[in-house]
Amino acid sequence: MTTSLIIPPALILICAGLTLPLFALVRLRWLALLASPLAALWIVLTLPDGIHLNGSFLGQTLVFLKIDALSRVFASVFAIMAFAGGLFALNQKSTLELSAAFVYAGSAIGVAMAGDLITMFIYWEVMAIGSTLVILSSGRRGQGAGLRYAAIHMLGGVLLMAGVAGEIAATGSVAFTAMDLSTIPRMLIFAGFLVNVGAPPLSAWLADAYPEASWSGMVFLSAFTTKTAVYVLMRGFPGTEILIPIGLFMVFYGIIFAILENDMRRILAYSIVNQVGFMVTGIGIGTEMALNGAAAHAFTHIIYKALLLMSAGSVLYMTGKRKCTDLGGLFRTMPLTCAFGIVGALAISSFPATSGFISKSMISDAAGAEHLAFVWFALAAASAGVFLHAGIKFPWFVFFQKDSGLRPPEPPWNMLASMALMAFFCIGLGLYPKPLYDMLPYPVDYVPYTGAHVVYQLQLLLFSGLAFFLMLGLLKRTMTITLDVDWLWRRPGHALASFLDRFGVYTWEWLADTVVKGATGVRNALYQHHGPEGLFGRTWPTGTMAFWTTVTLGAVVILSYL
Repeated sequence: MTTSLIIPPALILICAGLTLPLFALVRLRWLALLASPLAALWIVLTLPDGIHLNGSFLGQTLVFLKIDALSRVFASVFAIMAFAGGLFALNQKSTLELSAAFVYAGSAIGVAMAGDLITMFIYWEVMAIGSTLVILSSGRRGQGAGLRYAAIHMLGGVLLMAGVAGEIAATGSVAFTAMDLSTIPRMLIFAGFLVNVGAPPLSAWLADAYPEASWSGMVFLSAFTTKTAVYVLMRGFPGTEILIPIGLFMVFYGIIFAILENDMRRILAYSIVNQVGFMVTGIGIGTEMALNGAAAHAFTHIIYKALLLMSAGSVLYMTGKRKCTDLGGLFRTMPLTCAFGIVGALAISSFPATSGFISKSMISDAAGAEHLAFVWFALAAASAGVFLHAGIKFPWFVFFQKDSGLRPPEPPWNMLASMALMAFFCIGLGLYPKPLYDMLPYPVDYVPYTGAHVVYQLQLLLFSGLAFFLMLGLLKRTMTITLDVDWLWRRPGHALASFLDRFGVYTWEWLADTVVKGATGVRNALYQHHGPEGLFGRTWPTGTMAFWTTVTLGAVVILSYL
């Protein structure tokens, strides 16, 4: 079905972002920030399944707008996140950040609703540009991080572009469907997706870049890049078994570095890698339950992670501080922010009656159903680790540890309203998961609230909490810097770039000097032979010229008989 009457939801947000700088009145800007995501969400939820917009390009059929159950899940939560993020960021003075954030959000919806590889790639690259500008707009701190972020995602974009071009050349089709890793182009596409999902060895780009965004910028960044990567992996590579060890690595990598970290927003950045690892593992398992679990967990993760980052962003906005060693005791003057942060912490920990409980457990149970014992035990251990670093550590060190003496008030009303909305989703979906389950790509017969499951999860969380307080002395934060693999491009990489810069200057100077010397030598040789006193330039006697003319003609005659 093709119709010109349907406006793609992606373009609604992209156009809103591009026109924001034109709104002189703050109220008009607020209207654009709040109305455009709701309009996009309404279209996503009301469009029937199928192809709605397509066209042709270079003999290929491009599908600009295609919707099915999987794309609807991701596009819906992206639109919800754009609305909540816009509400939270109403006080953001940087029009550049808000414009880039909405272009970024719209492009993420575009990826989710793209029906071919070319359209997906175009939105993918626009999304990279938008997210880079969100980081760069934060000021001086974001400049270096933004450039490093751009370099990593340029690498991912080049891999993806090469893979898409190779796939089209090999198959003659641009259809975005399930693939295997049987060809080099598909491996390149797979590698391009893994860069954005935060897979090893480049996982550190996320914790390097996201925390350097503004108090509102990181809220947007947490939602789209890694989750669109989860979506395209689900669409393109479901059941690819190599994703299981990749996902498990991400799970424990995120836990370890989050436990070591002192910066509250870097704690939550590493937690993103950890939670996405659960989704990647589910995609690798590849059964209907596992894929449903990955999609549901992506939905709930976007919401509770945004809530946690809104809580952290509110603290940063009101205090200007982000390190755990500088914070503590804020529950006295920021009780609502603290309460919302606790709701997010419980949800990420899969506490019963929260959204994380009804999504993450589907992935673990899918591993058990496939008799993947090691994977099941690893995910169980990881769930305990999540409660340690995000469920307890973040709220404890930010709101409850030894009083820092700070007495900031609550943030503005819109920030509290945005947190209240996301907290409502966390608890509402936890208590009544049916609306989310009905949206999932496969029929759901999973029942999260069984006695065994509730008791098991409560035991896991309670013993994790006990371990945290028993080891509180060891977990006490100090003024340290955590080294990650990003050190390789922040230090040796910087040194290598400086060396290459000096080498390039030296090489250019040597080349220029060599060319000048060569040109001078040629000029001198020409002048020596053709100048006024040169062999070919001076005046010759007539007899000498006649002699050499005769010799030349004789040579021509002789050569003509050979």
